[in-house]
Amino acid sequence: MKAPNPSFNAFSSEFYAYHLQTRLKLRDPFAGKSIHAQIIKSGIYMSVFLMNNLMNFYAKSRSVSDAHRLFDEMPVRTTFSWNTILTAYAKRGRFDEALQIFQEMPERDSVSWTVMIVGYNQMGRFSSAMRMFVKMISDKVPITQFTVTNILASCAAVESLDVGRKVHSFVVKSGLSGYVSVVNSLLNMYAKSGDPTMAMVVFDRMRSKDISIWNSMISLHMRSGRIGLALSLFEKMTERDVVTWNVIITGYNQHRLDSEVLAFFSNMLKASPFKPDKFTLASVLSACANLEKLELGKQIHTRMIRNAFEISTAVENALITMYAKCGGVEIAKRILKQSKTSDVNVIAFTALLDGYIKVGDIKPARKIFDSLKYRDVIAWTAMIVGYVQNGLNNDALDLFRLMVREGPKPNNYTLSAVLSVSSTLASLDHGKQIHSSAIRSGEVSSVSVSNALITMYSKSGSISAAKKVFNLMRWKRDTVTWTSMIISLAQHGLGEESVELFETMLALGIKPDHITYVGVLSACTHVGLVDQGRSYYNLMRNVHKIEPTLSHYSCMIDLFGRAGLLQEAFDFIKSMPIEPDVVGWGSLLSACRVHKNVDLAKVAAERLLAIEPENSGAYLALANAYSACGKWEDAARIRKSMKDRGVKKDQGFSWLQIRNTVHVFGVEDGLHPQKDDIYKMMEKIWKEIKKMGFIPDTQSVLHDLEDEVKEQILRHHSEKIAIAFGLISTPENTTLRIMKNLRVCNDCHSAIKFISRLVGREIIVRDTTRFHHFKDGHPLSKEQTDCLQMFFCCIHGKA
Repeated sequence: MKAPNPSFNAFSSEFYAYHLQTRLKLRDPFAGKSIHAQIIKSGIYMSVFLMNNLMNFYAKSRSVSDAHRLFDEMPVRTTFSWNTILTAYAKRGRFDEALQIFQEMPERDSVSWTVMIVGYNQMGRFSSAMRMFVKMISDKVPITQFTVTNILASCAAVESLDVGRKVHSFVVKSGLSGYVSVVNSLLNMYAKSGDPTMAMVVFDRMRSKDISIWNSMISLHMRSGRIGLALSLFEKMTERDVVTWNVIITGYNQHRLDSEVLAFFSNMLKASPFKPDKFTLASVLSACANLEKLELGKQIHTRMIRNAFEISTAVENALITMYAKCGGVEIAKRILKQSKTSDVNVIAFTALLDGYIKVGDIKPARKIFDSLKYRDVIAWTAMIVGYVQNGLNNDALDLFRLMVREGPKPNNYTLSAVLSVSSTLASLDHGKQIHSSAIRSGEVSSVSVSNALITMYSKSGSISAAKKVFNLMRWKRDTVTWTSMIISLAQHGLGEESVELFETMLALGIKPDHITYVGVLSACTHVGLVDQGRSYYNLMRNVHKIEPTLSHYSCMIDLFGRAGLLQEAFDFIKSMPIEPDVVGWGSLLSACRVHKNVDLAKVAAERLLAIEPENSGAYLALANAYSACGKWEDAARIRKSMKDRGVKKDQGFSWLQIRNTVHVFGVEDGLHPQKDDIYKMMEKIWKEIKKMGFIPDTQSVLHDLEDEVKEQILRHHSEKIAIAFGLISTPENTTLRIMKNLRVCNDCHSAIKFISRLVGREIIVRDTTRFHHFKDGHPLSKEQTDCLQMFFCCIHGKA
């Protein structure tokens, strides 16, 4: 033990206080109790001064319980005593005890209040710290530089510019603006709270500026997009460090100015004595990844290996990302296998996932996902999106269910991705479950989720639910929202509503995009608004300056063709700057069949087959055009040509989902285990709808057959069989939702109208172009009502 100061009386309070302070500096936690024992043995009077020193020793040695025991024994307590025990609890994170002591204090000074503010900051309760500061001001407690620096840190953390400005005014009034720490805190607050102008004012008034201050200002300008000002300050600096270079390089990288990142990195290597560190290399490798500069990335990697650079987790992830994005997925995989951390961040994982998706191999991505120590919502979403992009919809749904059970709360991107799966599968039940999940998580208010819900409900056949979602979005609709609803209405045969909504969109000043115009032109096509379609096409080109794509051209061809304006459709094709695609020629060919223009049908079929020689639809449409005109020999010749060339006709299928099971039916289907019941039901339906006035459209069968045979073929079309199965498998009043991979024929369209009236149900059929809704909205005659009652009796065996 060092000899005590000679001025101290041996074994006096000053003597023991000196030794306590000395041992505290030496960080000897056991000395306090030893000295405390010596004091008790010596029988010396324990003054407030000595007890405060002992308590301070215990508090700073993390013996909070000993400090509090001594505090309780003190006959007299000073403000220092209270502040000592208050600080002990606050620094240990035992804030409830600290708050209780603070409230019990008979007198509080600047230290007391500052301790509480610091404690709140350490706990991340910045708003509480600011409220404490406001109360401190109202109690007229003097503010110190330590109070100010801590409250400015709170303002910076929550970007509370208003409170920060008020603190700045107190700083000026209190004369604290001369302290370097206070000025630095003001600069940091303005920088993080997004006020570069005031930050610059503070910066310019500073008498002394170290490198860290210059770096802070450059960083602020970079974050604010004031790249010119950042470079100007960089040039003015007389002294720089590696952080200075990193601030510029990282700033460029954050603004996706990747070429500038590489140029500045090159200058750093040539003109700077500083070697790149992990922050430099992470940003430069990120730039290489974004620019897909694999060779440069390899050179940087080689240099790191040659110089034995210790690769941090950040640099390792940047390397993985660079190789994955630049086509070196296998190298990225090797780096991951050799990783010391055996972990990968979300950005690198997403890049690896994208790399595997590009090569069509998603299994390794799932292995990486399963190996991640910490999987946040972005990692889960990236994996789900990967499945969706690879067409693995069931895997995407399974992973989403696992995420709901075990993972983080799905965000709007996750929900949008899984809703797209439900849209693809046209699964209303799945979609409703995801909608419920979005409501529970609060993400239903997200524009992207709401837009995805509109599409999901529309594609699942529930246009009414899509409308409800759209109406709830009244104040947050974007162009995608309007476009989704316009397209949905058009697909459900509500062309007039779709056009009306488009007009509302224009009236509100919302600019449509090229997809919006595809939707509204399609709506005009379905309801035969030829003049309005022409008008919108011209509006798109001349007012909104949108150059037509093949989709817009195809819509116009279809618009003219459906209206019987075949020559105008052909003239439009000849005026196009590009050749129509399969869809455009197919639309014209289909119109020629309907309107029995064989000559133009031949031209359309030849052009279509030149693009896609194996297109069975072209052969069949041309053959059907001949059949429609009674040219049976020509029709047979086309069918023989199709057979000789080995072109197979697309098989028509219809399907519906009942209790999570999808049932698929073909024409004349005899494979379903309930086939006998299905065909009995179809026979009953056919007889009853004919009694109601239905006349089979035998002209829809474009073969030279007897009418009786044609009628049997029509009766067993796949959508009719699917409806019969739905009727025997679901309760009364259940809506039937049927999907079909081909267009619904005229006979089926007419028959389903009668079936819907007969059974009193809504039937929705989705084919390749649109949804067909069938619902009897008119009262039945007495004769029809009796017929309906008899029919239901037959179904339930009561006749």
